Amino acid sequence: MPRPDHLAVEDLFADPQRAKARISPDGTRFAFLAPWKNRLNVWVQDLDPDAEPRCVTADETRSVQSFHWTDDPRWLLYLQDDGGDENWHLHRVDLDAPGSPAVDLTPFPGARVVSAEPSLGRPGKLAILLNARNPAEFDLHELDITTGELTMLGECPRLGTTWFQAGGGELLATSLTADGDVEILHPDADGALRRVLLLPGADHPVGGMSQMTSDGTGMWFGTNEGTDRTRLVRIDLATGETTEVDSHPTFDLDPRPQVLPTLPETLIRDRAGELLGVRYLGERQEIRALDPHFAEVLARLQELSDGDLGELTSDDAGQRWIASFNHDRDPGATWFYDHSTGERRLLFRPWPHLDPESLAPMTPVTITARDGLELPSYLTLPVGVEPSKLPLVLLVHGGPWARDAWGFDPVAQLFANRGFAVLQVNFRGSTGFGKAHTQAAIGELAGAMHDDLIDGVDWAVEQGYADPDRVAIFGGSYGGYAALVGATFTPDRFAAVVDYVGISNLANFMRTQPDFVRPGLVNNWYRYVGDPADPEQETDMLARSPITRVDAIRAPLLVVQGANDARVVQEESDLIVEAARARGIEVEYLVFDDEGHMFVNRENVIAMFHAADRFITRHIGDAK
Repeated sequence: MPRPDHLAVEDLFADPQRAKARISPDGTRFAFLAPWKNRLNVWVQDLDPDAEPRCVTADETRSVQSFHWTDDPRWLLYLQDDGGDENWHLHRVDLDAPGSPAVDLTPFPGARVVSAEPSLGRPGKLAILLNARNPAEFDLHELDITTGELTMLGECPRLGTTWFQAGGGELLATSLTADGDVEILHPDADGALRRVLLLPGADHPVGGMSQMTSDGTGMWFGTNEGTDRTRLVRIDLATGETTEVDSHPTFDLDPRPQVLPTLPETLIRDRAGELLGVRYLGERQEIRALDPHFAEVLARLQELSDGDLGELTSDDAGQRWIASFNHDRDPGATWFYDHSTGERRLLFRPWPHLDPESLAPMTPVTITARDGLELPSYLTLPVGVEPSKLPLVLLVHGGPWARDAWGFDPVAQLFANRGFAVLQVNFRGSTGFGKAHTQAAIGELAGAMHDDLIDGVDWAVEQGYADPDRVAIFGGSYGGYAALVGATFTPDRFAAVVDYVGISNLANFMRTQPDFVRPGLVNNWYRYVGDPADPEQETDMLARSPITRVDAIRAPLLVVQGANDARVVQEESDLIVEAARARGIEVEYLVFDDEGHMFVNRENVIAMFHAADRFITRHIGDAK
């Protein structure tokens, strides 16, 4: 096949024309995200093919990222923060009053909503966790969606402890112990909290997958107790009895929604909350149906695409469905399917201007690390180019308790289109490949975790794909830290380094975390890296921090930062930039005043990748 035409950054990183379609509870219309005044907003359209859509939100400052129907199809809810500060407010849209402005249901400056779930047995109401009273403590409220009235159900009893609703209107609390296990607590008459259940949690760096059953008497829980793989169990909240619900012989439950809640949930449930199916993830996704009716629906949906099933919603009757598909070269194709009639039709492709034939396939590969650990990875090779001694971009995922997965990746496509090979390594510490794979990273930041990345580069060179003298490393968040580790610990391996919101000083990073985050660090940063309050551990953390090895840097740097980043504060980037420039290192530094940890506004994303395109091409290859 001939080499595809040059793809513009604007085309690869454009806002979708439509995305994230969700069907209404009555099955008569659907809502979706689409541009309005250069920002993604929520639109609604009848399911009649000739119907005209109408925009129902009006955010001109920042794109909407997530929204939901309520049990009453009159109301839509969406979350929005301010410039990426992650202080999420819950907004309501009245579809019966076209043109009326959205209402902020949590109008408290500096506060954030961290969960909003249907209140058990009470239609029209939500149970929400909100820190309006104290920034470090999240209280449980009940929200009346129609009136906006907030009723306090329970004040946060102590830092790191939150209430949740159980069956019969009972409130229980959940907290992490000092050892990282999950305790379920019952309030006694005198207000004291009594432990009623203790669930293993230390093996889940970002928390185990957990959801309440529809009747509130139990909890669906992802556990790897006694096994390497994570399986699904049901825990009876009254007795503590654990019943296995489902497991896969080789795959973990899909762990990604624990880190990226905008991704489809691991558990597929109907509108009443009943469990229909479970998502597992290996090289590709596998869905196991747990309901006979859904098994029939799933078989028909999987006929629509050879991609992995993504967003999935149905009407109350479970007959009318809207499904999107993840695909490496045809991203997000979204279909309507009526199980009662068999009708199926393509609703839209989010990026219809992208020709699947011009995009590069993402191929799963397995790389063996120097100590024998298998590293599930993905290789994207340019189309129409001999795959021999190519410039290589090592693309490192964040987390580190996350994973790369098969599907459309615009960053990989950008550099493949430029004639580069792109390698994504699920290094030790990545989740979803078994407990042992994740725990092999304990104490190994800037150690074996980085060795895995270097072993991936060596593999690509040995296979003949990559030119060892033309390798760039590019990562965000933890991946940004990994890129800086590449620049400072293995300075002769990379010809260019791109750090996007990365950590430069591990001790400073942990000290600058918000107070309410700290109790949740016990199973991840404290266990895997250390406690900066302990002088010996702080010394080790600094030895693993790029800021202490700036003298070793040889490669040019591109550093990108959001000024409102609440996770990796701007100081982390300022420090490394100032220190590198003081030593005469070439550094390009971009700071975006209206972004946080994950860039949202399209002009900023495009500006960043224009800079990355120019920077990496200048140092490891020639642009087309």
